[in-house]
Amino acid sequence: MPGLKRLCTVIALVAATSTLLGQGQGVTVRLSTMAPAGTTWDDALKTMGIEWEKATAGRVKLRVTGGSTQGTQSTVIRYMRPEINQVDAALLTAGGLAEVDPGFNVYGIPFFFQSDAEEQAVRQKLEPLLVKRLEAKHFHLLSWGHGGWVQLFSTVQIKTLTDLKNAKLWTSAGDTEMIKWYTSNGFHPVAQDVTGILAGLRTGTINATPMPPYGAVSLQLGGVVKYMLDINVDPLIGALIMTDAAWDKIDAGDRDKIVAAAKAMGATLQTKVPAQDALSVKAMQLKGLTVTTLDPAATATLRGEADKLAATMRGNMVPADIYDLALQARDAFRKSHGH
Repeated sequence: MPGLKRLCTVIALVAATSTLLGQGQGVTVRLSTMAPAGTTWDDALKTMGIEWEKATAGRVKLRVTGGSTQGTQSTVIRYMRPEINQVDAALLTAGGLAEVDPGFNVYGIPFFFQSDAEEQAVRQKLEPLLVKRLEAKHFHLLSWGHGGWVQLFSTVQIKTLTDLKNAKLWTSAGDTEMIKWYTSNGFHPVAQDVTGILAGLRTGTINATPMPPYGAVSLQLGGVVKYMLDINVDPLIGALIMTDAAWDKIDAGDRDKIVAAAKAMGATLQTKVPAQDALSVKAMQLKGLTVTTLDPAATATLRGEADKLAATMRGNMVPADIYDLALQARDAFRKSHGH
């Protein structure tokens, strides 16, 4: 049947041509981030995209949509679901990641970590487990991100945990579990969107808010907040994750290149963000900010009380195995460094 053979040949040629065209077009990864254009995070992501395209000879390209224009982190995560498939990758904070898996709530425990070195030692222990938990939800972790250390800014001076409990403390609207935790431990959380922080401080609806210094400057809190408690509350850790669907489109030989560039992006943030925060504090001091520094005894007292509160997150907000591993790694680090 010559006609049938010719038809089969044509179909085979069309299929082969389509495959080659598809390979020529490559993959464009649609990435969403809260970071506004021109910020350190936006620049780092775009630099990573240039490296992706260069390292893969154009087979992998990146399109960044920033400034939360695609909505909240919850919305972005929904857009990453297979049934919607509008976003391929996202740079999320630990709070957003916790919506994918609660293990990431470990990075939101107030006063659990004291330094970058300590957090990185814990992260090294946690990463294999967190990666597996993400992969079970059909996501790949490409790299970690750093948003700076959260400090406590306020319109009233705060020196003790009691002062903090008496404050009208901003917390993110929609984070019901954190609101419950604060309330059950004697705090007075006030749930608002980030966009309401400045007005809340001005009107007295809130009088304290935790955030990194650069974030405070970006929200124009300088001149409104009067005090900053100079003690690390928690690191604003994030991560760059990609969907299985997008990952599977990338040629196996290009995946290591993609991950290497993503990790280089994370390393860039780890270097640039702390310097950026230090400059932000100085800028706010010029507008009248008073930095409150506790003496060693007061710091130890506050952290001791905070550790008791942190334990109430175990098995509740933070899965018990994640909490236990983090605590073990943190205490081992402190012991090895004479803390």
